[in-house]
Amino acid sequence: MTLHANLIGGEWVGGEAVPNVNPANTAEVVGEYARATAADAGAAIAAAKAAFPAWSRSGPLERHAVLSKAAAEILARKEELGTLLSREEGKTLAEGIGETIRAAQIFDFFAGECLRLTGEILPSVRPGVGVEITREAVGPVGLITPWNFPIAIPAWKIAPALAWGNTVVIKPADLVPGCAWALADILHRAGLPKGVLNLVMGKGSVVGQAILDSPDIRAVSFTGSVGTGRRVAEASVKAMRKFQLEMGGKNPMVVLDDADLEVAVDACLNGAFFSTGQRCTASSRLIVQDGIHDRFVARLKERMEALVIGDPLDKATQIGPVVDAGQLEQDEKYIAIGRDEGAELVGGARVKKATEGFFLAPALFVGATNAMRVSREEIFGPVASVIRVKDYDEALAVANDTDFGLSAGICTTSLKHATHFKRNSQAGMVMVNLATAGVDFHVPFGGSKGSSFGPREQGRYAAEFYTTVKTAYTAAG
Repeated sequence: MTLHANLIGGEWVGGEAVPNVNPANTAEVVGEYARATAADAGAAIAAAKAAFPAWSRSGPLERHAVLSKAAAEILARKEELGTLLSREEGKTLAEGIGETIRAAQIFDFFAGECLRLTGEILPSVRPGVGVEITREAVGPVGLITPWNFPIAIPAWKIAPALAWGNTVVIKPADLVPGCAWALADILHRAGLPKGVLNLVMGKGSVVGQAILDSPDIRAVSFTGSVGTGRRVAEASVKAMRKFQLEMGGKNPMVVLDDADLEVAVDACLNGAFFSTGQRCTASSRLIVQDGIHDRFVARLKERMEALVIGDPLDKATQIGPVVDAGQLEQDEKYIAIGRDEGAELVGGARVKKATEGFFLAPALFVGATNAMRVSREEIFGPVASVIRVKDYDEALAVANDTDFGLSAGICTTSLKHATHFKRNSQAGMVMVNLATAGVDFHVPFGGSKGSSFGPREQGRYAAEFYTTVKTAYTAAG
């Protein structure tokens, strides 16, 4: 089997071969990928530092050409790359292809941003003095990405970093190196100069730590767990570098008595269980008003029982496997906790298929309270709690009673309640009659409280992280 090497300084560098295993069929190896050492990470950082002066001063057409060419290739290969994504992460093929298309759209958007670089010219308060305000690249940046969106999240970090003239060292999640490797290969062949993009695959404790320990990395963008995010923050403060964190969520979906029942059930089913619930924006707390509660639960149970769980490459499949044995163990641990806490469990059993894989039926806890661990701690699997409330005011209070604040939703036909919820929800993203999961590529992404820290990702707001502002004064004459 061909070894997929790390990309360091424009060269493919081998290393210890690690199998990339299909979570729907553990007997199948998707590919073998080189595991980088701390020395490899150091070499990648050095290459990024060396390449920064030239790339940061490159013209907008050069950057545009690379990102535009990458976008076109990703889109042309959407079925191939989507299949790779589904095989290594476990999403359904439709979700894998959809995520790949989104990655292409992200690169296309930021290719355009290369040609839309702006600044300001202002008069000084002092006569005869002019002021220019410009944005410049930050420097070599470290990107640490998670396993749940193996092509979209690397894309939405790499594309703006390159568009605004930064050089990159990216460490993808150890579980899903395939899509990140494919992106690096595409960008390498699209004409990036040596050292502008460096891919180092491997363990977070080795490669990720090397990135955090390096004084030459001037910004770190991280998506992952709260615990690791705190380590990124601590290391970055010591290094006096910029850092951006996207971490956990315990996202509420409020369903009011006046909601359209089918709209509400669709939004909750999608938000809680699609992508096997492995989304930081998943609806893990379903906060349902008393008058609609019983009908909502009955209908959601019906829809859950009809879900097709199986091989993600089978077009009939709606729910694929969880990503690995460790995640399956964590999901089952929380299912046991929820039962011990006194909630009624619907679903949540392992599913036997023709191949050995990590298949789990979606789990719903009915009769849960917001004080239960299953309602407060992020599980990151197809597990949701139903919490009954008496009215809108209680629903809003429960929705905001969390350490997280990434995404929140409300299902209602009341303009009054929808408007009030959008203004008073303590979340960075709010959905009305839509699933809490699912955002556009051209608008800002991020949350509040324990979910996010630093400038938003995606869209033009990404410039706040990947650039620094310079103010220059010029005296006339």
